[in-house]
Amino acid sequence: LMNICSVSVSYRQRTGLLRYKTFRGLKDVSFKIYAGETLGIIGSNGAGKSTLLRLLAGIIEPDKGLIWRYPGTVASLLALNVGFRPELDGRENAILSGILLGMSLADITNKLDMIRAFSDLGDFFDEPVGVYSTGMRARLGFAVAIHADPDILLIDEVLGVGDENFRLKSQQAMRDKIKANKTVVLVSHSMASIEELCDRVLWLHNGRSIASGEAK
Repeated sequence: LMNICSVSVSYRQRTGLLRYKTFRGLKDVSFKIYAGETLGIIGSNGAGKSTLLRLLAGIIEPDKGLIWRYPGTVASLLALNVGFRPELDGRENAILSGILLGMSLADITNKLDMIRAFSDLGDFFDEPVGVYSTGMRARLGFAVAIHADPDILLIDEVLGVGDENFRLKSQQAMRDKIKANKTVVLVSHSMASIEELCDRVLWLHNGRSIASGEAK
């Protein structure tokens, strides 16, 4: 479904007044994503895992290298508030966010009741998002993203959404997606989760792909 060929991503960091330096978040990374597999991404903090997810989602583009994508939808759970407008209510923002995640208007409209139920927002679903807490926004965004049903699902396990009950619910929803023969890219620090859920693993270190192979 996707072929990543020698991609590099650089950021400009400010080091002082009118002084900047270039930081390379990813350096010549190459790998493939196959249909129906779960690919785990591991590495220490700052290894480039979140940068890689943003790259796969199309949020950023590489400075070097090529990404070949099979035509389809990619949803990133990093972008939980994608397209949210504070003056619109939860229902309207769910429609807007779903469309930006690649859903058709008919599809997102048909799933609004499920999204409302999953979000646990109750009557706030029809209130302006501007009055939502950060946790409420994240819950709405997660509910939309988990119902988007993309061709490739990108998951950052560090995602903490809402209270303890909702976190457990969201984690179970992600596990259900993984076990439903969907194509999933999972970032995790838990080796037990990686071994349980993933078919293959890519190890990043200092922005480079150090090794890849079967999860075990």
